[in-house]
Amino acid sequence: MISATRLAELAQDIKRWGRELGLADLRIADTDLAHAEAGLRAWLEQGMHGEMDYMAAHGMKRARPAELVPGTVRVIAARIDYLPPEVPTDWRQRERARQQEAQAAVVSVYARGRDYHKVLRGRLQQLATRIEAAIGPFGYRVFSDSAPVMEVALAEKSGMGWRGKHTLLLNREAGSMFFLGEILTDLPLPVDAPTGKHCGGCHACIDACPTGAIVGPYRLDARRCISYLTIEQKGGIPEELRPLIGNRVYGCDDCQLVCPWNKFAQRAVVPDFAVRHRLDQAGLLELFAWDEPSFNRNLEGSPIRRIGHAAWLRNLAVGLGNAARTEPGAPAIVAALRARLSHPSDMVREHVLWALRQHGVRTDTGVSNI
Repeated sequence: MISATRLAELAQDIKRWGRELGLADLRIADTDLAHAEAGLRAWLEQGMHGEMDYMAAHGMKRARPAELVPGTVRVIAARIDYLPPEVPTDWRQRERARQQEAQAAVVSVYARGRDYHKVLRGRLQQLATRIEAAIGPFGYRVFSDSAPVMEVALAEKSGMGWRGKHTLLLNREAGSMFFLGEILTDLPLPVDAPTGKHCGGCHACIDACPTGAIVGPYRLDARRCISYLTIEQKGGIPEELRPLIGNRVYGCDDCQLVCPWNKFAQRAVVPDFAVRHRLDQAGLLELFAWDEPSFNRNLEGSPIRRIGHAAWLRNLAVGLGNAARTEPGAPAIVAALRARLSHPSDMVREHVLWALRQHGVRTDTGVSNI
C-alpha cells in the first residue's frame, strides 16, 4: 500500500518525467464519465459516426474506463504538441491561403510527419516503465486513439482544457494543435481539478466548416466531416459533398485555423512531427502521379498510409476535379486524370470520371467539350 503522501509525490514525479519525454502536459483524472454517456448514446443512435463501426462496437464501455481495463481507478492524460517547429508565426493565414491555390494538395497539419499513434504510445510506455522502476509493478495500459476511450472527456476532466464547440479539446496555452494519450492505471493518484470553458459566444469554427459538419455547438456529424470523408470513408465520397472538399486531400483543419485560441498553438519539441516529403507544399498532380509502390515507400511511417493507395487517388481526383473552378480544362490535369481511367479500382475510376466531367470532358466518349 502506497501512502497518500507518496502518491502525491509520485503524481508530481510522473508529470516531470513526462515532460522530460517531450510530453507538453500531464494531468490526472478519475474514471467517472457518467455525465458523457447520454451524449455518446444519442450521437451513436443518430448514426453520426457513419461507417466508423468501432465507435459503436463497445457500447458504453467507451465511457467506462474501468470496464475496458478492470482495476482502473485513475487516468493519466497526456498532451503532445504537433505543430511543426519550422512553421512561421502566420501559419494559419498561410494555410488558409493555400486552400485557394487550385493545384495545391492540402494535407492536414497533423499528418505531415510521423504517425502520432506510435510516437505518443512509445513515450507513454517509456513513462510507464519509469514509474515501474520507481515503485515496482503496477497495473496499467497505454492508449493513444487506439481503443474505445473517450479521450477528450477524460482530458477535460483532468483539467487539461475544455471541449470546444468543434468537439476538440482546447487549452488556453496551446490551442488545439496537439494529440492526446492516456495511461489507465490502478494507482489511486490524487486528481487534478477541471478548468472552465472559454469559448464564450464565439462560433467561428461552426461558421468555417466547409460542409456544415458541425451541426451545433459540441455536435459533429462525422458523415459530413472532410476528415471523415477523406480518411474513414471506405467507398466513394458522396457526390454532393465533393465540391465542398476543395483541395483538401487528407483531413481538414478549417475549424482549427479560425479558432482564436490557436494563436497560442505550441511548436512540437520532438522531431517526429517535422514535415516529410514536402507534404506542406506538394501539388495535386505531383501526388496523383505516385504509383502504389511509391505511395507505400514515401508514406512509410505516416498516418496517411493506412487509407491505402486507392483512397489516396480518390481524394486527389476530387481535388483535381475541383481545380476546374479556376483552371477549367487544364491540359496537365486532364491528361493525368485520363491516365488513371484504366485503374483497377472501380472507386478510383468513378472519381476520375467525375473529375473529368468538372473539366468539361464528355466521359461517355472521351471527347472534350472545351
